[in-house]
Amino acid sequence: MAKEGAQRAEETEQMIDKEGGREAAEGGAGGSLRAGDAKEMRAVVLSAFGGLNKLRVSKKAMPEPQEGELKIRVKACGLNFIDLMVRQGNIDNPPKTPLVPGFECSGIVEALGDSVKGFEIGDRVMAFVNYNAWAEVVCTPVEFVYKIPDDMTFSEAAAFPMNFVTAYMMLFEVANLREGMSVLVHSAGGGVGQAVAQLCSTIPNVTVFGTASSFKHEAIKNSVTHLFDRNADYVQEVKRISADGVDIVLDCLCGENTGKGLSLLKPLGTYILYGSSNMVTGETKSFFSFAKSWWQVEKVNPIKLYEENKVIAGFSLLNLLFKQNRGGLVKGVMDKLLNLYNSKKIKPVVDSLWALEEVKEAMQRIHDRGNIGKLILDVEKAPTPLVS
Repeated sequence: MAKEGAQRAEETEQMIDKEGGREAAEGGAGGSLRAGDAKEMRAVVLSAFGGLNKLRVSKKAMPEPQEGELKIRVKACGLNFIDLMVRQGNIDNPPKTPLVPGFECSGIVEALGDSVKGFEIGDRVMAFVNYNAWAEVVCTPVEFVYKIPDDMTFSEAAAFPMNFVTAYMMLFEVANLREGMSVLVHSAGGGVGQAVAQLCSTIPNVTVFGTASSFKHEAIKNSVTHLFDRNADYVQEVKRISADGVDIVLDCLCGENTGKGLSLLKPLGTYILYGSSNMVTGETKSFFSFAKSWWQVEKVNPIKLYEENKVIAGFSLLNLLFKQNRGGLVKGVMDKLLNLYNSKKIKPVVDSLWALEEVKEAMQRIHDRGNIGKLILDVEKAPTPLVS
């Protein structure tokens, strides 16, 4: 009974928080009565770099939009492998902790900063955020915000920006995918892998080779042309099917896979490194696995590239957006992607929905590579009760 009473009290408190926030946004009288509640929000906070125990949900001051920003009442957030690397501090120039993680979300526009045009309060949107996405409310510059199609759910919208923009730009902006080409993609069952497979299907006669954990094969076998176990000797398997190799290699693993990927490239082929998930081997940062991964990366010899007519490239969407100021370029890509979505040629694959309080379990699922498609933090979802 005490447990039920505590749950009811918590639910009541959440209802008061929601109502207080709504009335304040609408300018109602209730907003002034509950000003304290309306100014606070729930957020996932990373207290320090390290293991899952460094994450917790706590109350934070609600942000307000600055000039050129939108304030978004968040409905869903995307969870990506880069978030695990952030948690471990396994990235270049990590920000100071405590911080609120997360780089993408979907929700409803709640307020407009000065000089914002093209959006109205109440618009359904998805957005890139430079950290702080895993919260009930975020503010982000208008150039990183996009309207959601009417038939796209908030969960799908939170699964859309990072995965599909990354996949599209690597295939079409960097590697110039055309009819009749072949692509090798690692982690084919993940969010980016599934986006790559869908985008390849929009071009005639593209052959997709994919690697994935064997337990995912049944679920994703129809999305790629040839599927291999991630622990198998995929180089020999690919060459058995295509003696010349492939035109494009998309590598999110790094380490020894870099040398393997380069060896599989056809003349004029493109190898793209867009992640280094092999560096994440445990719950906390491992300097041994970090060093081992880079030690296994063959030194790229420019003369060898010249002799073999091969291209090696890197791609980081977050750097492109937040460090290199290419928001306009990304917006053009998003317009093309939304046209493909509206014509029913692509659709985000959502693996599962998790409450903010379940972020540790959700992160563990990504770490164990258990997901098929995207994991979503559903801000309004109540945590699943523990079975006693």
